[in-house]
Amino acid sequence: MHISKTDLNLFVVLESIYAQGGITRAADQLNLSQSAVSHALNRLRELLGDPLFERHGHAMVPTPFTRSIIGRVRDALHTLELTLHETDRFDVESTVRRFSLGVRDVLEAVVLPPVMKQIVAASPSLDVATAQHDRRTLEADLLAGTFDAAIDALLPVPQTVRTAHLASDGLVVLSRRGHPQVGRRLTLDTYVGAQHVLVTSRRRGLGMEDMELVKLGLQRQVRLRCMHYFAACRVVSETDLLLTMPGRYAQLLNELFDNVMHPCPLDGASADAYLYWHANADADPANAWFRQKIVDAFV
Repeated sequence: MHISKTDLNLFVVLESIYAQGGITRAADQLNLSQSAVSHALNRLRELLGDPLFERHGHAMVPTPFTRSIIGRVRDALHTLELTLHETDRFDVESTVRRFSLGVRDVLEAVVLPPVMKQIVAASPSLDVATAQHDRRTLEADLLAGTFDAAIDALLPVPQTVRTAHLASDGLVVLSRRGHPQVGRRLTLDTYVGAQHVLVTSRRRGLGMEDMELVKLGLQRQVRLRCMHYFAACRVVSETDLLLTMPGRYAQLLNELFDNVMHPCPLDGASADAYLYWHANADADPANAWFRQKIVDAFV
């Protein structure tokens, strides 16, 4: 049998009959009719293949099988009860929990320092684990609790997935210091005429900046597609290739490189970040608290 096909209320009835010693007292405790309790007991007997209780006079005596499982049943019911109570309260200082955040590397370095600064200061027992999420399975991963929340660009998601805009990050263009084509101001003509690095996890397809160029009827030459901005920044520092990337992350990485940052000549081009979580987490105060720490990190 599978738990998804089992009415867990049947085990509540089992525990009550065991504790009360009879159907009548169990019905009073559960605020049910005697016929409802008897019906539930019969269903559980069929499910487990055991009589569970045998009548001796006015008492319902548990069978050896019932005695063998009642401890585990009570433990399981107690655990569920505690879980339900925890949805109504969230003590930041005492709760032990690990939050799972789906995030791509471009945002990980931006969001984690301010988020962890808040969490470490607030609690000794709250942890965070990040992993790169799959956009195709985002809804299922949020529903299953694989991720408590995720941060990404604007994605098409169903109504069961909640969305909140976190920030708009303008794009910048990096060039090596002393680049022969780039002067004090990077013009659109110079940008289109240069050679570029495109950072993407996809093997083919246009980048965000390429789609903006298409709107203008323009096209650039991409000489390198790579997966990480760190590698791209190093390539830029040693070649005449240009790199277009989000400004916040560029400021962090440029502490390691002596590249020059230019405003992107494409008007309106920006990298927006959005927070995603499942609707069933709306009633979870711990999840709400964690999401607020993420929102605060972008203020």
